[in-house]
Amino acid sequence: MRTRAVVALVAAVLLASACTPAPKENKIAQPGASVSGTVELWHFFTDREAAAIDSVIKDFTAAHPTIKVTVKSGQDDAKVTQAIGAGSGPDVGLSYSTDIVGKFCASGAWVDLNQYIQRDKIDLNKLNATTRSYTEFQGKRCAMPFLADAYGLYYNKDLFTEAGLSGPPKTLDELTEYAKKLTVKNPDGSLKTVGFLPLFDFYENAASHLAPMVGAKWLTADGKSAIGADPAWKTLLTWQKNLVDFYGYANLVKFKAALGDEFSADNAFQKGKVAMNVDAEYRLAFLADQAPKLQFGVAPLPTSDPARYGGGYVTGNIVGISKNAKNPEAAWALIEYLTTDDKAITKLAGLLKNVPTTTAALADPSVQSDANFKVFLDIFANPNSSTTPPSPSGPAYQETFGQFLTQWQSGKVSDLDAGLAGADKQVNGVMQLGG
Repeated sequence: MRTRAVVALVAAVLLASACTPAPKENKIAQPGASVSGTVELWHFFTDREAAAIDSVIKDFTAAHPTIKVTVKSGQDDAKVTQAIGAGSGPDVGLSYSTDIVGKFCASGAWVDLNQYIQRDKIDLNKLNATTRSYTEFQGKRCAMPFLADAYGLYYNKDLFTEAGLSGPPKTLDELTEYAKKLTVKNPDGSLKTVGFLPLFDFYENAASHLAPMVGAKWLTADGKSAIGADPAWKTLLTWQKNLVDFYGYANLVKFKAALGDEFSADNAFQKGKVAMNVDAEYRLAFLADQAPKLQFGVAPLPTSDPARYGGGYVTGNIVGISKNAKNPEAAWALIEYLTTDDKAITKLAGLLKNVPTTTAALADPSVQSDANFKVFLDIFANPNSSTTPPSPSGPAYQETFGQFLTQWQSGKVSDLDAGLAGADKQVNGVMQLGG
């Protein structure tokens, strides 16, 4: 499950909505009608994760022998969006980003699934409430949740023991204290091991993932930027910049440049280069596969207010039917199976180490048995957890704020209050353009 390519998607989403006509009226079949033919599924997974998808697709075709599924793996959101904009693309698209739901629903790039849900009497109350919220926009449900992500804190137990630390930090002040104790420098003064790498452009350190640490809000009730008026953002950014200054921005940039790719065996946390790291439950599968000897623990994200401890950022994969779908009935049959069949969801959750999205799958003993995985299940269900709100501009508001954060952490913003007010204006401008 990935969220890292959101920035590259913005232009593609805007292109798709601007250059293609509105979808034709889609008349669905009568209840109980037989479904057959070929359905094409595009997804972003590769390697081990793609093999997990193939395994569940085989289960689907065994249960639906009249439907053939053609799978194209390694297709990121930009490729899917561009294909839809060109009038082609898959019947079913599987996206790693909930941030495009608002754009896909508003533009009609993905069709409204309510017609199928009502016809087949799908009980949406069996889905977790957060996942229901991030798969619809302004009354249109153009997506269904395909597993979910919950973000927490990973920490290296061996490095903690060496530093005299017995458990994970629970507050931002403790996170700073622990980060300093866990940091080791080379004889020349350069960074050898970093306790916590605070740069916003490092791995999963997106502002959206860190916002629950302070309870920061993105949008107001009328869909405008809340960044400048919400003091929580100032709390987060002040804390982050203080830690950046402790290390030295140039030192962190040099250190980060030498680290391995996030989804390779050279991941910095897996190599012991970073002692604490923000990441989601899917990292558990990578650790088991790529760093089985690493002694680690997982915990909720530290918070500015102890009363909010236990929550984190929640997001997930989403799946929908393209407006260009050649076989929408078979597409819906596949989506219904992948997102409402408890056995299929439990199997996928086990193979991919992602959070299941139905209440029955969440309660399955096989899912609950892994103590580390259960930490993320608890984060997922915690009322202090939050997600990024949908917008007709898609992820544009996050990308725009991210540009400001890059300036901020490098020391190019002298007045934070004025900078946040300016970011408000920029975000509102982009959202107005995107909507």
